Amino acid sequence: MQIGSYKIPFLPANLGPEQLFMVTILLVNGGNYLYNLLLGRILGPSEFSDAAILITLLLILSFIGMTFQIVTAKYAVLLEESYLLSFIKLITKYAAVLGLLFGICIVLFYQELQTLFHTKTAWMFFIFGFGIPLYFLMSVNRGLYQGQNVLNKLATTYQTEMASRLVLTIAAIYLLPDVPSSIIVASGIVLSFVFGVFPFQKLIFKGLKTAETPVIDTRSITTFFALTAFYELTQIIINNSDIILVKHFFDNEQAGLYASLALIGRVVYFVAWMFVMLLLPKVIQMKKDNQDTLPILLKYVGYIVLLSTFIVLFTALFPEFVVGIMFGKEYVSISFLLWKYALATSLFAVANIFAYYYLSLNQYLPVVVSAVLGSTQIGLIIAYHNSLEQVVHMQIIAMVILLFFQLCYFFYKNKK
Repeated sequence: MQIGSYKIPFLPANLGPEQLFMVTILLVNGGNYLYNLLLGRILGPSEFSDAAILITLLLILSFIGMTFQIVTAKYAVLLEESYLLSFIKLITKYAAVLGLLFGICIVLFYQELQTLFHTKTAWMFFIFGFGIPLYFLMSVNRGLYQGQNVLNKLATTYQTEMASRLVLTIAAIYLLPDVPSSIIVASGIVLSFVFGVFPFQKLIFKGLKTAETPVIDTRSITTFFALTAFYELTQIIINNSDIILVKHFFDNEQAGLYASLALIGRVVYFVAWMFVMLLLPKVIQMKKDNQDTLPILLKYVGYIVLLSTFIVLFTALFPEFVVGIMFGKEYVSISFLLWKYALATSLFAVANIFAYYYLSLNQYLPVVVSAVLGSTQIGLIIAYHNSLEQVVHMQIIAMVILLFFQLCYFFYKNKK
């Protein structure tokens, strides 16, 4: 059996494209986890906190990248022929302009970023800024594959990005011991974007070269883009603000321990995103064909609830084993918080599925309200951060409120 460009002989030959894509994303997530685990073990808590802030900064900026991917995927389903080419020309232009804008801002203010996050060097941010334009272009490329349901090539872009970042970064850390680890991590991230663009969607070249294209409804595209960007921004902030705030309020040792906790506990969210990528184009296509979209939502919610329950129970029963096997003995002191963090992430993952479902259906009220409610965790952590345990408790409270609203809206819309 082949996934993307890799043969996996132990998989049955009758797996469909969706099942193969899910296996691929699991492998990619596993590779990304291995990347973080190796960094944590090799660098130790203090240096790892600098590497983690770079990874977190990438996740924060991904609200724009994911917006490009989601918007591109939606209109790749809805538009055809010359109208699709016109859209590609527009969205690629937006990606280039915004990518350059964000990249220049990071390059110009790299020293201020060092002061804000207490890192050992400012050059890590300077290098990181050069990769942002390519990251946004990579997102457009992936959105086209996602919307057109070309899952094997979509999977390959994730494989090349993950594998190059893992191999190049870890190899450079061992081969260049005199170079600061944060510089190596930043360089590895930028180079992985180069590999992540391949295979490149030929339609992008075709769209850019097309001189005369029909007029499309840019207003509806801009509205959807703005709403998606708003929601993505709030979700990324919700999912990563805790690491930023802990890095600000606590010392490097505590911040490094917390970063390891977050990387383990977020396995639920990363797997849930796999279902979101499959859910979005399906719901849009089913709505276009006037089909009932409720069963597919319940199917994916069921998957995530089962997965979340297993992970929370396992981390509650074997916390020291999980932390020790992944990061080593230096990090075991944080293991008592693992199941609580996994619970908070699980609540967030389930709430997120509902939000993206309604976003696909152009129902924006739950998206806006859930973004506002979810952001309360930032205020709670700023107000209550006497210990790392209190930080995690604030997240659980915020996620319970968020999921409660999503369920109330869901039952209201489906009360019949």
